[in-house]
Amino acid sequence: MNENSPIRTETARDYAPPSETRAAPTRGGRGWLWFVLLLILAGGGYYGYRHYLAQKPEGTTETAGPRGKGGRGSGRHGEPAQAVGIATIAAGDVPIVLGGLGTVTPLANVTVRSQISGYLMEVGFREGQMVKKGDFLAQIDSRIYEAQLAQYQGQLMRDQALLQNSKLDLARFQRLAQQDSISKQNVDTQGALVKQNEGTVAADQALVDQQKLNITYTRIVSPVAGRVGLRQVDQGNYITAASTSLVVVTQLNPISVVFTLPEDDVAQVMRRVRTGDRLTVSAYDRGDTTVLATGTLDTVDNQIDTTTGTVRLRALFDNTDDALFPNQFVNAKLTVDTVRNAPIVPTAAILRGTPGTYVYLLQGDDKVVVRPITLGEADGARTVVKAGLGVGDRVVVDGTDRLRDGASVRITDDGTRPPGAAGPKLEDAKPEDAKAEAAKADAVAPEGQTRERRRQRPAAQ
Repeated sequence: MNENSPIRTETARDYAPPSETRAAPTRGGRGWLWFVLLLILAGGGYYGYRHYLAQKPEGTTETAGPRGKGGRGSGRHGEPAQAVGIATIAAGDVPIVLGGLGTVTPLANVTVRSQISGYLMEVGFREGQMVKKGDFLAQIDSRIYEAQLAQYQGQLMRDQALLQNSKLDLARFQRLAQQDSISKQNVDTQGALVKQNEGTVAADQALVDQQKLNITYTRIVSPVAGRVGLRQVDQGNYITAASTSLVVVTQLNPISVVFTLPEDDVAQVMRRVRTGDRLTVSAYDRGDTTVLATGTLDTVDNQIDTTTGTVRLRALFDNTDDALFPNQFVNAKLTVDTVRNAPIVPTAAILRGTPGTYVYLLQGDDKVVVRPITLGEADGARTVVKAGLGVGDRVVVDGTDRLRDGASVRITDDGTRPPGAAGPKLEDAKPEDAKAEAAKADAVAPEGQTRERRRQRPAAQ
């Protein structure tokens, strides 16, 4: 091939590796580059620390990040006053109440059964009817017992005649024995016959009395006063003695409630019972909200149940309005004493946390502090304060979830309502109050941040 050909003009130098055609940088130049980069990073870190992480001097207002819609928020020292409801501690009387689960138990619950056998001829009651003691309930066929009564009466009359005759013979034998006209053996034999006839007459009389009693049993009456339940057998059925139930009669007036109390409360109850005081017991419904009836404590059981550690008590109720129903579940509350003239705090104001049991106490008109307290007896919405508060102190009852020790507050309720009443809810605050809070928040924020919030409010609304 010709050496002047274009293919031959390329030399081996054109195919040399790049490393051979370019000069490699020196090690000294590469070290200076790394040194400059380290200086830049160190300077940036120092700048960030000085401007973002270093603590600001005192008196500088911190700005908080956006909070909620629209970015509204303020620093710790610029938080708006929280709207709260307050109540004033007042002196009052609080009853000491012991509560237990109870069951309405009738004083008499009688299952009526026939004492004789026979066909049920008549039913003399209506289901659910109120009856008195001795009222007619049912009639059993009595004809068979009347026939047996007539038979036994005939036997009695026959044996009475035999007895009379034997007595006359005995008198004759005794006179003949006095004249030595008859042996003494005949007299003794006749005397034994008289005794035998007397026994026969007595047995006959017992049979007559038994049949008269059976005829009485054919007419079934109510043994107690109360309400008749559902009829358990229909007219025309054969009744077996002591086994067939006719109906159940339950006494409703008065009625009792059997309830239990822990064994720790027995001493307190027995102390009042021994003094002869009549303790009041209130029966509440299953929801423990409505008073069904009010009665008095009747008796305390004579022993404690070792399996449950409780003692049973019985309370009596007039129940004239039939508010209590047999076997009904109730919540029984026994009033054993009353704490008088004690400081009372609304239960809604009581909080529990790290300090223990505490409340937010209002100091002045715009600050609250955490005040630990010691509680006493409670009565629903009211609780006795043993220590920590005095009469006239004002505590927060609504809005406590947003408070802290030393927080600023704005009173929406002046505490004129009675202790225990519910305070106003924060969501029910007036629109003017919300605007005032927003104005306070804008006042403590930087100017640029305030303008930014104003631009965002229409979108949030």
